[in-house]
Amino acid sequence: DVVDTGLCWALRDGATLIHDALNELIDVVTNMAVLHRNSAMIGRTHGVHAEPTTLGAKVALWGAQLQRDRDRILAARTGIAVCKLSGAVGTYSNIEPEVEAQVGQRLSLVPVPATQVVARDRHAEYLFACASVGTTLESIAVELRHLQRTEVNEVREGFAKGQKGSSAMPHKRNPISAETITGLSRVLRANAQVGLQDVALWHERDISHSSAERIVLPDSTSLALYMTRRMVRLLENLEVDAEQMTKNLNALHGVVFSQSVLLALVEHGMTRDDAYRIVQTAAATAIQTQTSFQDVLAADAQVKLTQAQLAAAFDLSRVLRHAGRAIDALLAN
Repeated sequence: DVVDTGLCWALRDGATLIHDALNELIDVVTNMAVLHRNSAMIGRTHGVHAEPTTLGAKVALWGAQLQRDRDRILAARTGIAVCKLSGAVGTYSNIEPEVEAQVGQRLSLVPVPATQVVARDRHAEYLFACASVGTTLESIAVELRHLQRTEVNEVREGFAKGQKGSSAMPHKRNPISAETITGLSRVLRANAQVGLQDVALWHERDISHSSAERIVLPDSTSLALYMTRRMVRLLENLEVDAEQMTKNLNALHGVVFSQSVLLALVEHGMTRDDAYRIVQTAAATAIQTQTSFQDVLAADAQVKLTQAQLAAAFDLSRVLRHAGRAIDALLAN
């Protein structure tokens, strides 16, 4: 009774710490999204250049996911903020229910029906919430690692004076915080699996869950908190290279506007299949010859667009005119 109630008490307070850290991180992410609302960059699907986006829109989606994780932590906190002092099999055989009620009131915990222990689905929910936080942080970390690759080089983790990136190669500047967060997220997911396996106990209680919980519950709490705080420091010190983002955006000579051209041709009477074939061929020519995609299209007699209509398809501001909606949604929440 005492130990299980005490564990719930501790986990409730742990969830509060994680929740507060998430609030801090969401503030940092929101400010970053607002700052880079109009910072154009190339969007990538399957790792390949797709269409223009903004760094602000990308970061705003991180914020939205973190908000959902915050909700999950709050729900898990509510689920774990319970107590039981109902005896060896939960029947109050040697203690009055009023004692349980008084303890719950003093500790701000809700008395719940139980066997010898509180049902472990509550603990599994808590561990999943921690794992979800870790997985979101990993998603951010993996994105930052890709953007820091030498051939991309759009962002860089902060690097202190005198810091070493590699013991062997003095030129290295590695994304160590993002890599650390990526690795630790795997531990959180593994711990969540343990929590699910701990739900099914024999009859009114066995201790198959106990030894595992002594590891996974404190570890997941401290890891989720540490990783969130480390992500705060990472983003606060992140260096964004707007010039490199523009360079990468223009690296394929404008073919990233291919969908805009395709739709313009269809709008002016061409079938979609014919338009697709023409645009695809022109894009391949532009890449192979390293010439302007717009110029290749302008020289193609099959492209029945005026100069102004063709130029409109390459208007970056038009393509990104709604990119800020994700940021507005983040601010609204």
